[in-house]
Amino acid sequence: MPKRGFLGLKRPFLGAVFLIIVALFGISFISGALGRSILGDLGLPSWLSVSRPDPHLPPEVVFRLFGFPITNTILASWLSILTLVAISFAVTRRMRLIPQKLQVIFESVLGWLLKLCQDVAGEENGRRFFPLVASIFLFVIINAWLSLLPGFGSIVLTGVEGEAVHLLRGANTDINLPLALALISFAFVEYWGIRSAGGLRYLSRFLNVSRFLRGLGKFFKGKLRDGISFLFNGVIDIFVGILEALSELVRIVSFTFRLFGNMTGGEILILIMLFLVPWVLAVPFYGLELLLGFVQALIFGGLTLVFATIAVAAHRGEEA
Repeated sequence: MPKRGFLGLKRPFLGAVFLIIVALFGISFISGALGRSILGDLGLPSWLSVSRPDPHLPPEVVFRLFGFPITNTILASWLSILTLVAISFAVTRRMRLIPQKLQVIFESVLGWLLKLCQDVAGEENGRRFFPLVASIFLFVIINAWLSLLPGFGSIVLTGVEGEAVHLLRGANTDINLPLALALISFAFVEYWGIRSAGGLRYLSRFLNVSRFLRGLGKFFKGKLRDGISFLFNGVIDIFVGILEALSELVRIVSFTFRLFGNMTGGEILILIMLFLVPWVLAVPFYGLELLLGFVQALIFGGLTLVFATIAVAAHRGEEA
């Protein structure tokens, strides 16, 4: 019997696979920019090489709909929405008590997200926050993973002004989409905070002038010592409120640029690797981008969950 090698595979088969990998790497190396800079042009077919990357931060306009510019990132986000709708339809079309593989995967993901929300925010608030957190997580991760498929950045069309544009580009690399998600997250967190504590009480975190006004009252009543004390503490309260408001607004900026920067950086890195050593060298980075897409989706959804929990729990603690 032939001897078995790694993972129980036959050694001749493993040897053939190894030779194929070495051959692919060698061809990719000499056809890429790195190999050409060392060995020169060996006359290989042009389709083996990748053109020099020319990344642009602004998305490209593919066409206009009723005068509104439709960019390649908008098309990618629509594709992500259609993908989520298609998966949901396929899973829920024939729900079974004993689920099949696709239903098991989908229920496992949603069950994990629900458990995460309940572990962080508690049973009641976890269920209340779950729809937003799950929607953000799924939308961000689908955007990230779809952008790694063939067709993204490779299909070129003629744009509205006659220039060459790419049909599809990762939606997360358009700063407008992370900004929109950040604003949605911010709006829901503030809404839950206001609903939990009441509008005036919640806004007093950012504009706490009660002790300052009391100090002015005591000052004008002739109680100079008490008035100065209240005025001093009131100024501190106002300063702390300004810091609280800035911290809330800074979340929008941090959410936006964290997702935009990581996704755009990953896209540019893959383009550079494809240019230096086509195809082979970029494969490990595709795996890293799969992991990065999951991490960024978890961070965006997880931080939204944490901030919402803090906004609700802080006022319950004050009431207790």
